[in-house]
Amino acid sequence: MSSQQRTITTLSNFFIYNSNFGPREGEEEKKIIYYFPPNTPIDNQIKNVGLSEAVVKFTETFSPKRPCESLHTQKTRQQYIQAEKDFWVVMTVTIPYSEKTKDGQMYHEYHEEDVQDSVFQAVLAHAYKLFKLFMGTFTSIVENNGLEQLKHRLGHFYSRYLATLRLNMSDILEIHNGIQFLPLDKNTYLRIQCFINLIEATFSQIKYAAFLYNDQLVWSGLEQDDMRILYKYLTTSLFPSSLDTELKEPPKNLAASQSAAAHYGKFVTGPPDLNDATKLGRVPKIYVNTDSQSDEFHLVVYRALSATVCLMVDGTTLPSIEWYRNIDSFIGPQLSSLASDISEQYNTRKTSSSSSQEFKFIYFNQMNLAQKTTVHNRKTASATISPEIVRLIADINADFTRSGEDGETLMKTMSDCWVVGKKSDQREFYVVINQKNANLIEINEEVKRLCAAHFTNIFFLD
Repeated sequence: MSSQQRTITTLSNFFIYNSNFGPREGEEEKKIIYYFPPNTPIDNQIKNVGLSEAVVKFTETFSPKRPCESLHTQKTRQQYIQAEKDFWVVMTVTIPYSEKTKDGQMYHEYHEEDVQDSVFQAVLAHAYKLFKLFMGTFTSIVENNGLEQLKHRLGHFYSRYLATLRLNMSDILEIHNGIQFLPLDKNTYLRIQCFINLIEATFSQIKYAAFLYNDQLVWSGLEQDDMRILYKYLTTSLFPSSLDTELKEPPKNLAASQSAAAHYGKFVTGPPDLNDATKLGRVPKIYVNTDSQSDEFHLVVYRALSATVCLMVDGTTLPSIEWYRNIDSFIGPQLSSLASDISEQYNTRKTSSSSSQEFKFIYFNQMNLAQKTTVHNRKTASATISPEIVRLIADINADFTRSGEDGETLMKTMSDCWVVGKKSDQREFYVVINQKNANLIEINEEVKRLCAAHFTNIFFLD
């Protein structure tokens, strides 16, 4: 009988090493560039890094072109990625278990199915890509600033980032790492595009820009891979933390603020008060196009109501307070007006699509990274269906990835719930239907009806 609830997946360790930095015996410690937890005895660090190094080198014998990705043990799961040439990033997570009693003896029953390789491989890859966005590549840091600077930056970044990981809630969304787009009518979309073009033409320091409304992307000038990493940072970290800050601030004098400016705009990153020239605020640096020339920018984020403009400003010089004031007076009124117009459309769409549904779905388009889900709570990104069914969706996705071909999978769970996965022309569609007495043919017809009703402009092969 079970005497304790199931434990959750937690981070056991996370480390980065390069074998070239300690090639000789007795120099093993030099290979370790970063290790978490930092208070781990150095002998244990060397042993764990050595084991990972041995596993990677041994498996290369059998698959030289595709390196080892994971190591399964009873109590842990270890994931590997070769982030850059000779740089390996490794993460070890615990396998959840339940305490059970048999013949008066307590034992642990481990649930290895709770930890899916494809999901945690995606978590590890994102951890590296986010570092690269804010700090640059490992190689470029070593070449320009030296190894000690790389170690310092890794410690500074990961000591904060790893504390934010919610490993027990990681699922199919980590694999897709998609973007939620906001559908708008043609006229409004063109107005936004003209607005962005006007900003870039007026302020030569701005090289790229992105426009979001209510955490949904409307327009971006960045490359897709850079935008998907930036989008996740904005929606899961920057926007929530800035909202918390706003809620903690004392209420301002409304009459004074209205007379000072005829708009609702303010900087999320940048000066908190445009009248105080001594405080320019915190403006993060980002590195984009790192696969080619690697461009360095200041990330200036400006918001009015629910509309947000992200400005990638030339990173060679820090903008002055006068520049920020010009941006505020130029963008503020127009962004406030746009946000008000978009709000009307957004609320109309929300009302029309809020009818109760007896099914849940996840849609992802690999070509433009568009993602839509009713399986997850939009604010918390946590699943609203059972963990077993969410894992089943990730398993179907793993099968599609392994085969590399389009196809369809229909499954019935022990609880009489149907899970259907379709892959067609780089688009994936997963639907959960709760119809206990339905048969295979009826479910297939129901999925066709759903596709016709909710994805009229998307072509799925039958």
